Amino acid sequence: MPTITVWNEYVHEKENDRAAELYPDGIHTHIANILAEAGHDTHTATLQEPDHGLTEDVLEDTDVLYWWGHIAHDEVADQVAERVARHVREGMGLVVLHSGHHSKPFRKLLGMDADLTWREVGERERLHVIDPGHPIASGLPESFVVPEAEMYGEPFTVPEPDRLVFVSWFEGGEVFRSGCCYRRGKGRVFYFRPGHETYPVYHQSEVQTVLRNAAEWAAPVEGSPYPTEPRNVPDPAEDIDGYEPR
Repeated sequence: MPTITVWNEYVHEKENDRAAELYPDGIHTHIANILAEAGHDTHTATLQEPDHGLTEDVLEDTDVLYWWGHIAHDEVADQVAERVARHVREGMGLVVLHSGHHSKPFRKLLGMDADLTWREVGERERLHVIDPGHPIASGLPESFVVPEAEMYGEPFTVPEPDRLVFVSWFEGGEVFRSGCCYRRGKGRVFYFRPGHETYPVYHQSEVQTVLRNAAEWAAPVEGSPYPTEPRNVPDPAEDIDGYEPR
């Protein structure tokens, strides 16, 4: 089973009564408990710790990193964000949750701003499973409803996903690409939209299924679709006029 670190900026739960009521020990602890119940070796880290809890040793021992952030993206040190991105390229999985779309590691890895439109009125969200054969969708119905959600709408300025697992429709009429899969170097990245801090989204069974499935999918795998180190190739596959192979 993958070893998992759940990272959370851990700010809302200390400042917002509703967030504290839903997640009294922090969103990170709640998610870590969900994954631990599935048999994963789970750990947590927060913004307030030295190096935000994401030291070289911690990341070296992490198979999949879950990232939840919202109002403190700028407080994440650039060197820590780059450290996370490097470990993803080297094979660590990254699961980016909800407003983590604006996190420094996610933006670094995607090379785009990941901007979107939003509205917070507690409207209904229906997630459609548009890639039912994907491992992250295992055990889910064709669609499911999040009763109260913050709306995220298109355009979502991210690269075209390698695979798109979920598309959301909101009560107000907007749609959104809510489950985006990417490969960066040797690492897998999954962005999952639901999860606003003042709604009980992570208490919902279907959402918890996605969180568990994402751990298995994002775990390190052997090989890479392209080389991760530069290499000189002195001997060509075909003869070149005037060139003497070494």
